[in-house]
Amino acid sequence: MNNKNFQDIKDIFKNKASQKKPPAYKWQELALRIIKELNIPPNKRSSVFKICKDKSEQLILKALIDTKELCDKGEKWQYFFKIININ
Repeated sequence: MNNKNFQDIKDIFKNKASQKKPPAYKWQELALRIIKELNIPPNKRSSVFKICKDKSEQLILKALIDTKELCDKGEKWQYFFKIININ
């Protein structure tokens, strides 16, 4: 194997590794959106995925909107969890 072939293979693997895989389910995409918008800490992210998988999209979006509108100070993600656990 010459150096040119090795470089081509290396480039292929490098390009594959840099491509992000899109979420497989709609609820995963919603969870990622909530994590980003509310700055969910890493140790609470799995809870967001569970909520998005188990609860309806309408309920989650309503909680997200309420959180953005009603939470003026403090951690918005904590307020989101309080709202979502009431429902």
